Amino acid sequence: MAPFSARVRRLLVGTAAPLLTAVSVVTLSASTASTASTTSTASTTSTTSTVPSSPTRSGAGGASADHLVVQVRHAGAGRDGTYELSCHPGGGSHPDVDGACRAVERNTRWGTETFAPVPEGSVCTMQYGGPATARVTGTWDGRPVDAVFGRGNGCEIERWDRFVPLLPDMTAPGATSLNGAFPGGALPLPDAVPPSDAGALTGAAVPTAGIGPLSEASP
Repeated sequence: MAPFSARVRRLLVGTAAPLLTAVSVVTLSASTASTASTTSTASTTSTTSTVPSSPTRSGAGGASADHLVVQVRHAGAGRDGTYELSCHPGGGSHPDVDGACRAVERNTRWGTETFAPVPEGSVCTMQYGGPATARVTGTWDGRPVDAVFGRGNGCEIERWDRFVPLLPDMTAPGATSLNGAFPGGALPLPDAVPPSDAGALTGAAVPTAGIGPLSEASP
């Protein structure tokens, strides 16, 4: 028969082994759950941080960042003046807010200057579209704007017309065009045309009285 102390040791060893196994399983399970939770949290954080925020065109306090001031001169009655325009949302004292905003949007291209002047060295037709001028200042698409418009040649006229109705339509009745720059709406002509010039203007024959027939010069 084994001594009492030996029996006690065997009893303790037999009891401790299952307990150690159970503790090991519980510890392993807790470690696995903690690792999975950390991985899930890191994945969620990474996903959230990589989603780009939607672009906004509003300034501080929700105010529109697209705000322009249009000054028009020498364009005719009902067209001259200073107008304010806001887009996104639309507003201001401009007579056609929606149309003006669409005109600027139509000329907005990624990587280009919306209100860029006519490129230097451009070949333009020799047209004169009248004395009208305009200046547009403010902010558009987050960029400062300070652009000057005129109608001194074909390129300037085409650039102006691209921004109608932000700028007034100079082809509409009442606009100051070339003829509108003169009293009576027509170019001034002399009161009388000399008879010798009248034939050239009308196509009639010019009298040649007193002029003898041409003859070949003697050698």
